Amino acid sequence: MRKHFLKPGLPLLLMSLLCSSAFFSCKKDSTAPSDGSNTGNNGTARTDEDSLKYLMYRIMQVTYASGGRDAAKGLPTYYWYNQVPAPDPFSATYATAEDLLKNMISYPKQNGTALDRYSFLDRTGSLANKLENGIIEKTNGTSGSLGLEVTYALDQNNKSHLIVMYADKNSPAGVQGVQRGWEITAINGDDDIAYDNGGANTTKVTNAVYNASSSTFTFKKLNGSTATITLNAASYNVNPVLFDTIYTVSGKQVGYFVFYTFSSVYNSSGAPTATKQVLDQLFARFKSAGIRDLIVDLRYNNGGAVATAQYLDSAIAPATAQNKVMYNYIYNDKLTQNLTATGLPAAIKFTNTGGLSLDNVFFVTGNQTASASELTLNNLKPYMTVKLVGDTTYGKPVGFFNYTISDYDSTGKEHYLADLYAINFETKNAQNQGGYFSGIAPDVAGIDYVNIPWGSTNDDHLSKIFSYISTGSFRQAATEQRLANNPNLRMNIKRSITSGQFNGMVDFRHNR
Repeated sequence: MRKHFLKPGLPLLLMSLLCSSAFFSCKKDSTAPSDGSNTGNNGTARTDEDSLKYLMYRIMQVTYASGGRDAAKGLPTYYWYNQVPAPDPFSATYATAEDLLKNMISYPKQNGTALDRYSFLDRTGSLANKLENGIIEKTNGTSGSLGLEVTYALDQNNKSHLIVMYADKNSPAGVQGVQRGWEITAINGDDDIAYDNGGANTTKVTNAVYNASSSTFTFKKLNGSTATITLNAASYNVNPVLFDTIYTVSGKQVGYFVFYTFSSVYNSSGAPTATKQVLDQLFARFKSAGIRDLIVDLRYNNGGAVATAQYLDSAIAPATAQNKVMYNYIYNDKLTQNLTATGLPAAIKFTNTGGLSLDNVFFVTGNQTASASELTLNNLKPYMTVKLVGDTTYGKPVGFFNYTISDYDSTGKEHYLADLYAINFETKNAQNQGGYFSGIAPDVAGIDYVNIPWGSTNDDHLSKIFSYISTGSFRQAATEQRLANNPNLRMNIKRSITSGQFNGMVDFRHNR
């Protein structure tokens, strides 16, 4: 469900681009504005694809006011709009809106390096439902999800193995008991699934795990037993917490949880979600136990809703951070000059802090740790001791507002076209730290052995963190050697499988 409304007193605030609106009207065969901009051809949208290309271009580059028809108001939303030359959205050069978008986002550069590897169109609308409402569902042609993430991993002899990284507890895989570390030895009876670096086998696995409505897997469990399980794609409520526990380390209580997506704590109607309920219960448990250190495992977390980043930061931060700046928004020059009129925030502050009294917060990071995950850990640095263990993060200090684009046919029937996610803002913490387009380096490296169960003290990341809590040092040479010599361990081959998981941070509040 997508609900987008104007806020009273804040005209032209970011809204759904529905053609019934006086602001974003687009009927096929309607004439585009003659305001001096380059609209191409005869300025006519003849197809749904024309409508999508036209509206996407105008939103990003011209203005979101009056459906892009009043250029004098000049409020382009794209963060790097002034680096993009005016393309012709109706040009035959761009067969699809994705072609046009790819061209537009190729221009922003810093020191010769392309900046925008993030912007995209979602033609199903499923992403907003997953992130804002916390629901995976069958909609707009999608079949739901099996609910597991996989990767290839290597043993000591460099032989590849297909391993389950995790499964959402509420998903078909989670309900069937599929666990992290299980090896997939056959899919639909086919055991020819060895890693081939993006070749036929990798494609076969990707389609079976992420694109099929049903697949049968033969698993080798951690205890050596096998099981053949058929998983059917389905709708389910996201549970972003894969695992949680409390350890005792050198007499101190240490909380730990694995968080795989930033599904929002508030839904499209502004009501609390199941994600908020899960997090409320988790932090109440940590507070009751009197934890003194916290470990947040974000090694596979690609980001999501900024509202959840704000929730986590306030839950983790010390009481002294109350009402102080959590992070700053940075927009393009046009939006910055009109913040009052648009209602866009300049900064977000901490609220409801001090629930925990922590000595340290540790984040387990990986090359998939992105966007809202990076925002969360970066926001805490000015106020407490923050340590990162793992790998350099993905690198995405910029985010989106989401725009729903639709058009209407001659009978007045609405036709949903796509959700647009094009970079709208950058974030920096209270000390103006940000700009991590190349990622954030860890304080100490950690190796991701994907067949070590969640929470095991044999996990390389946890072992190093426990060492720091006990001794003030991450040194664990003996442990590293012991793990490296274990023939049963499987080391993650990074980016060996492309699952199509969303990568980013979205501020949904302006859609409500």
